[in-house]
Amino acid sequence: MKVAGFTFVRNAIKYDYPIVEAITSILPLCDEVVVAVGQSEDDTLGLIKSIASPKINIIETIWDDSLRSGGKVLAVETNKALAAVASDADWCFYIQGDEVIHEQYLPIIQAAMQTHIHNPQVEGLLLKYLHFYGSYRYTADAHKWYRREIRIIKNTGKVTSYKDAQGFRTVENQKLKVKLIDAYVYHYGWVKPPEVQKQKMKGSLNFWGDEHDVAHVQKMIDDFDYSGIDSLSVFQGTHPQVMQARIHRMNWLFDFDIREKRLSFKNRLKMWVEKYTGYRIGEYRNYKLL
Repeated sequence: MKVAGFTFVRNAIKYDYPIVEAITSILPLCDEVVVAVGQSEDDTLGLIKSIASPKINIIETIWDDSLRSGGKVLAVETNKALAAVASDADWCFYIQGDEVIHEQYLPIIQAAMQTHIHNPQVEGLLLKYLHFYGSYRYTADAHKWYRREIRIIKNTGKVTSYKDAQGFRTVENQKLKVKLIDAYVYHYGWVKPPEVQKQKMKGSLNFWGDEHDVAHVQKMIDDFDYSGIDSLSVFQGTHPQVMQARIHRMNWLFDFDIREKRLSFKNRLKMWVEKYTGYRIGEYRNYKLL
């Protein structure tokens, strides 16, 4: 079984992306990892080159910043990396620059890939998510945070990144048939020094929406504060080993009273239903669960 990882990144140092940790976390399962490094305002290319592994395959790209609507440029860059994957790879493991896989899940993921490698019905594997917010101590638990997404796909040449690169579909725009596995992606996109988080949000305006959207969102960014979150839970587990040094470097304070739930009655009801039934009302599913 041959596995190829793939990802894309730009301005990783400027926006404090844990891209090295992301790539390193999947290296044990991969025979190669293709990294599409966009032309950056910092030394992102040097950062990726510093990863001491012969498995790393770097391709240099230039982002089309005119693709503003819906984050389309993110899907375009994802597809550049996917297209560079070795043709004889059986599986393609996608990881974004702020996502990390805990080492405890690597055997589970590997076993799932081995189990379904020859099953033509399975086009991808669905992973669960933990969204860390404000610090490494809290996870976001409101319904607006997606709880599952496709991160492993069969290397058929007939799969493409979808919309803003959150998931995948076939080139005919059909949802992939997937198996859910008991492994988590640790999403750290909302754990940065507050000022860096604001810079990252401002940078995201370059590929989100039209001028009206930019004007509207700009004020939200200027007023941003981690304490404005609606609902959090305390994380009771451990973080990946590759994240330990970064966690020790954390130099800002954020505390939150998890008893405080700034949710509408409707959302409170949804959370109650999910807690006691496991069913998420109105969940967006960009996949067909087998």
